[in-house]
Amino acid sequence: MSADTPLKTAARVACVAPSPPRAVFDLASTLDDVVDLTLGDPDLPPPVNVREAACRAVMAGRTRYSANAGLRELRQAVAADAERTLGIPVDPETEVVITVGAMEASFLTLYSLLEPGDEVVIHVPYWINYSQVVRSLGATPVFVYTRPEEGFRLTAEALEEVLTPKTRLVILNSPNNPTGAIIPEKTLARIAELAFERNFAVLSDEIYDSLVYDGKKSSSILSIPGMKERSVLINGVSKRFAMTGYRLGWAIAPASLAAQMTKMQENIVACAPLPAQYAAIEALSPRTDASFIREEFQRRRDVLVQGIDAIPGLKCLPVPATFYAMADISGSGLGAEEFVYRMLREVKVATVFGPAYGGELYRNFIRIAFTVKEERLKIALERMGNFMASLKS
Repeated sequence: MSADTPLKTAARVACVAPSPPRAVFDLASTLDDVVDLTLGDPDLPPPVNVREAACRAVMAGRTRYSANAGLRELRQAVAADAERTLGIPVDPETEVVITVGAMEASFLTLYSLLEPGDEVVIHVPYWINYSQVVRSLGATPVFVYTRPEEGFRLTAEALEEVLTPKTRLVILNSPNNPTGAIIPEKTLARIAELAFERNFAVLSDEIYDSLVYDGKKSSSILSIPGMKERSVLINGVSKRFAMTGYRLGWAIAPASLAAQMTKMQENIVACAPLPAQYAAIEALSPRTDASFIREEFQRRRDVLVQGIDAIPGLKCLPVPATFYAMADISGSGLGAEEFVYRMLREVKVATVFGPAYGGELYRNFIRIAFTVKEERLKIALERMGNFMASLKS
């Protein structure tokens, strides 16, 4: 396409780079018998009563529009869930926006808050979409690098070092994709102090808060007094209830910001799909027990960690939460990208190279999504062992 065409792509779109995880996924889809460990798409079905609620909504003809902010009953359920789990009061009429997945909730937040020239602090390794959207809006992503030897946990000291007068927003993702790391409560408390001292807002992505293992829980910065008024909480049903394809998420935000996000929602998608909203109402009801999802992923976590650590030359870092693991491949003698593509082509196991999530500091790591059944996971581990043995020979 010539430079003078009326269909020349806008700079805000041209600056968005293709996703490396999707590139590996796309190549894997062209090959036979691949064990695909690339995407965070749980293979488990939602609870039966949730599926039935979605079917009832469709069969009853509940397939029209809702209010832009979502069904009142769903907003009430989201508010009640937040009050129960976080101990904070939420007004369902003015502080909850139902969105097309948590991804749209994040986009609406960034779109409604950022001006060109603003700085947005993101801790790394990170979910790639955040930096992409920030750049597309003319703002500048500023990265705080976490270290493998510290379990990829964000420290308030490292964050404070990158704050400037231009810092408008700090994005927290805990539990974290791609590392599974959880930000300690003490660290959140110090970040809250910094938010007041340096006058920045917080976007808290807590989509994996239901997938914390070994009887532990993660903490939310919104639970700290005063932080609800300067924060946006992002969550949804995708991971907690294994409902990724339902595309149903939400944002909890101060009323003034929620109103602007709702206004933009009307101009982007109008509203979230109505059958998915009714399914989410059921998912958040006391009738739903989704504990089997966490229990299943904890079992898979144990299989994966033990299996990786049994392969000479590989080591799995601790996985306190999520369904992702970061494996150290430095014993292979290969860089992560070469390792990933060679392993995919030679033994048909698809993973993602660590630098995709934040640069060369993570060149010795690959991310593994244990979102396949245990028997397939064991096949992947056997193939990875064979691949490592072939490198040694």
